[in-house]
Amino acid sequence: MNIFERMQALDRRYIYIVVALAIIIPLMIPYNSDNNTTPPTENLYQMIDSFSGREDRAILMSIRHDASTMAELYPMEVAVLRHCFERNVKVFMLTDLPSAAPIIDYVINTVKEEYPDIKSGVDYCNFGYKPQLFAMVIGMGDNIINTMNTDAEGRKLENLPIMNNINNYTEMNLVVEFSGSVAGATWFTYARPKFGLNVAVGVTAVMAADLYPYLQSGQLIGMLSGLKGAAEYEKLVDIFAAYREAHIDYRLKKDSEGNKIIGGRPFSREILADESTKKLINITKQTKAEFTQTEYEAFVSKYPDRLQVFNSIKSEADGKIILDLSERERLQNELGFFAFDDLERMSRDIKYKFKVARIGMNAQSVAHIMIIVFIILGNIGYFIQKARAEKK
Repeated sequence: MNIFERMQALDRRYIYIVVALAIIIPLMIPYNSDNNTTPPTENLYQMIDSFSGREDRAILMSIRHDASTMAELYPMEVAVLRHCFERNVKVFMLTDLPSAAPIIDYVINTVKEEYPDIKSGVDYCNFGYKPQLFAMVIGMGDNIINTMNTDAEGRKLENLPIMNNINNYTEMNLVVEFSGSVAGATWFTYARPKFGLNVAVGVTAVMAADLYPYLQSGQLIGMLSGLKGAAEYEKLVDIFAAYREAHIDYRLKKDSEGNKIIGGRPFSREILADESTKKLINITKQTKAEFTQTEYEAFVSKYPDRLQVFNSIKSEADGKIILDLSERERLQNELGFFAFDDLERMSRDIKYKFKVARIGMNAQSVAHIMIIVFIILGNIGYFIQKARAEKK
């Protein structure tokens, strides 16, 4: 048999094995890739980012799915909550599905362990499971405290610091609903026309096509679509919200002029298009932090009692000062949490939990390419065989 006849006769189990390996290998061995961000994702990011550091603004995350759709929706929720924690945005969370309440706790605990200064009731508030979504949607438009009464821990909302300057949708002016079925309908059908609430959604990829008309009409201000949308948001958070300057001590609440210090930097299309941003989105393990001489001096000046440790891992190459983080456990013990976390951020290394969507997209892309190759080869073989049969 010729090669095309062999392809037609190939046992389909071999094809399944190849496709399985195309998925497993990129998941086990991540590689660096890039993905272009789209306007629906960028619009949502910019809306949330516009609330940075404001006491009179907050967002609401509505979690309306169970474990069956977590593969696509959970990375979105982690990325959005991380953005809020990085940029000092007040965030509230709720669900009207009993099965989603543990997912909210899981998302919060996953992100919060990297932010020891973030406090419940101060920086975020979990309303937990609340039935009767329609009544909540309308009620919060008038008064949040009177509608919700308590948070998931049973605390009175009126006693929580996060509620200072937050009364209704005038301040909590964005809801992002993550759903595996109908997403955002209650919010943009009732809350948007009545109270002017901004609404965005995070949905599975198969749902996205149904919601594009609402984007075009302006009823939705943004949308995260499947694993691709989650990967785009992860990228934006790494480039902007999680970015750190060497000379700024982010542990301080205010600078010398009394202005509040907020991590990261504002969204900019010029920065997004710059080639230097590629170093910020590498998902492979990064163990070296590069500094100019000025940047290095500014960085170590924040931790004068750790200078000896920094010098022990210091080297120079191509006019840059390089700090090697390979001995992770030793450095964690000798530097302490804040200094090590600061140094790790300067290495631009991304923790696994914050790059799950991009690793998944790599595997998805490779698998799709393999399937397309099999389809093309199979069709070529079929038509060649058919032509030969007609010729005979």
